[in-house]
Amino acid sequence: MTPDSVFTGAPSTVPELLEEEISEKIDEIADLWKRGDLIVYLGPELYPESPDFPTDPKGLADLLSGRVAVPGRLVGRLHEIAQYIESHKHRKTLLSLMGEIFRKKTAPSPVHRLLQMFPVGLVVDTWYAPGSSEFLVGPGDLQISGVSRAEYRDRWFRIDRRTSSGWEPAAEVPAGARVLYRPLGTMDPGVEVLVSDADFVEVLTEIDIQTPIPPFVQKHRSGRHFLFLGCRFDSQTSRIFARQIMKRSSTSHFVVRSGTLTGKEQIFYEREGVARLSLSLNEGFLPELEKRLRLG
Repeated sequence: MTPDSVFTGAPSTVPELLEEEISEKIDEIADLWKRGDLIVYLGPELYPESPDFPTDPKGLADLLSGRVAVPGRLVGRLHEIAQYIESHKHRKTLLSLMGEIFRKKTAPSPVHRLLQMFPVGLVVDTWYAPGSSEFLVGPGDLQISGVSRAEYRDRWFRIDRRTSSGWEPAAEVPAGARVLYRPLGTMDPGVEVLVSDADFVEVLTEIDIQTPIPPFVQKHRSGRHFLFLGCRFDSQTSRIFARQIMKRSSTSHFVVRSGTLTGKEQIFYEREGVARLSLSLNEGFLPELEKRLRLG
């Protein structure tokens, strides 16, 4: 569950797109978005400036270890630190700390603003910050969030409907509903997250046969394309979750990702049919995408 080292050997197996090719890919993304054939998959790196909460696993690990003393061998290792806190201080302490770290008000990111203007049927958010729950789920919309088997022995996820006054449990997802899927859990309507080693062992044992993936997600993804924004796939866990959530979808997807890739990220993109747009998310990609979405 630790990041891969930066790949410095053979040239990238994911060729850099030329400027003209990038423009064509943005045209294609906008067209799929308008047709309802795109699923937006969010990671933690959505904000142009650093928010008041961590935007990567190491930053979260450092904050947790700053609040509870942990053995030095665990420094920087998020899931192991969370497991230590859960085992030695109780799970309630772990959830309380997660709530303290992430329950801070912030303005919507540019990605959230774009999704508010041009909603899609399914957004997947793979981080703990509450922004997507706050900004993308309006009255009548639904949120499906993963839950820990430490708290729910009989299910893998919960469904909640946003109401005009808060949230209410929902038994199923009606046809035509807009859905936010949070596979690692949520801060709203309560703090319920997958973060410790034990949490992930339970899910990863079953995810290959799709048991933890909600039926709505399995059905909705069929034939659709994924757009990955603010994501890094430099850990085995992040790649496993993405691969299983994408299963049986289209064979053509997109990621906006600048900077250096790890070797395993490159292999992941190649094997999963993910075209990489090497652009800054907020300054390069989103303004161009918004122009195209406004045309239609």
